[in-house]
Amino acid sequence: ADPHGRELGVGRNLAQLRAEHGREAQSALREAFASAAVGSVKGGSANIGVVNMSTPAPAPTSTLTPTPTSTLDARSRTPVTVEAAVSAEPQTSWVFGALPELLELRRQGQTLIGFPGLVDRGTGVTIELFDDPEVARTAHRGGVARLASIALREPLKALERAIPDLPRLAMAWLPFGSAEELRAELQAGALARTVLNEAPPMDAEQFERRVIDARPRIGLIGQAFAREVAAVLLEHQALLRKLPTAKSNPAVAADLERQLTELLPRRWPTATPTNRLGQLARYLKAMGLRLDKLRADPARDASKSAEISPLLQNLRRAQIARRGAVDPRLEEYRWLLEELRVSLYAQELRAAVPVSVKRLQKIWEAIGI
Repeated sequence: ADPHGRELGVGRNLAQLRAEHGREAQSALREAFASAAVGSVKGGSANIGVVNMSTPAPAPTSTLTPTPTSTLDARSRTPVTVEAAVSAEPQTSWVFGALPELLELRRQGQTLIGFPGLVDRGTGVTIELFDDPEVARTAHRGGVARLASIALREPLKALERAIPDLPRLAMAWLPFGSAEELRAELQAGALARTVLNEAPPMDAEQFERRVIDARPRIGLIGQAFAREVAAVLLEHQALLRKLPTAKSNPAVAADLERQLTELLPRRWPTATPTNRLGQLARYLKAMGLRLDKLRADPARDASKSAEISPLLQNLRRAQIARRGAVDPRLEEYRWLLEELRVSLYAQELRAAVPVSVKRLQKIWEAIGI
C-alpha cells in the first residue's frame, strides 16, 4: 500500500511484487516512519510499536508515546533516540540506543511493518526503516562497518602502511578500480574479519566490545587478507595474458569470460565469502591450465564442456528465476561447480572436495529445483 492506503499490488509471488512495487513500498515506509517519529516529538498521535522477534507475540510490546523523545527496545529497555533516527545529519558514533528487530507503524488505519538498520552515509550513519529484513541486514552491516572504520581509524592507517608494495598491488588492481577503491576493499575486508565476523551488533555496548576486541588484531588479520587478495591478482594477471589464445575457439572464450566475471565481480575481495576467497587463485590458475591444454587437444576440452554444461545451465536458470534472491543451496552448488571445473580441466591442481558430474547431478536432484 502507498502512504494513503491505496493498494499497489497483490499476488502470491512475493519476489515479483517486490520487484514491481518495492520502491513505492519503501518510500511509503520511510514517509510513515519519519512522520510517526516527528509526530511523537511534537506531541502528535502516530504510534511506533517495537516487536521482539525472538519472543513471538501477537502485538507490540511497547509503544512510542507522544511525550518522550525515545522509544524502548523490548529486550534491553535502552532508548533509541528519535531525533537521531529521523535526523538528516549522519552520526559518527553510536549515540543512539539499541535497535529493535522489528517495528510496527500504525498510521491512518493501516499497519506497516519495518526493519530498522544503520545506513552508511560516507561521513557517518543514519537510521533507516526497510520493508525487507534481508535488505535491512545488508544495509545495517554497511552502517556498522562505517562506524567501525571511524572508531578504528588509526589501526586501519597502520594496516595500510604495513602492506608490502601496495603501489604494485594497486597496479594489478586497475582492471577492477582505482587505488583508493583497493584501499577501501582492504580496510573493509579487515573489518569484516574482526568487527563483523559475527552478526552485526545492534546496540552501543555490543559495538564497543567488538571495537575493543578488534583493535589489537586488525593489523595481522588485515595483512593476511591482503595476501589473499594479492595472490588472486597475481593469477588474474597471468590469466589475462593467456585469454587471447582462446579467440580461435569462441565457445571456450565465452565460457571463460563468463566464469571470470562470476568469480571476480565488482568488489570481489569483500563480496566473496571468507572461506572461498583463498580458493579464487586456484580457480584462476585452473582456467589458465585449461587454456594451455586447449591448444594441444581442443576435442578433449569440448568433451569436458559437454559434461558440465547441463549442470551450469541448471544453476543459471534457477538463479534467473530467483531474480537475485540469495539461496544458500544454490550458492553452495555454485562453488561445487567451480571445484568440478578444476577436476575436469586442471586435474593436477586437485579439487578441494570430492566432485564428479554424477555426484553433482545427484546433489541437484536433492535440491529439488
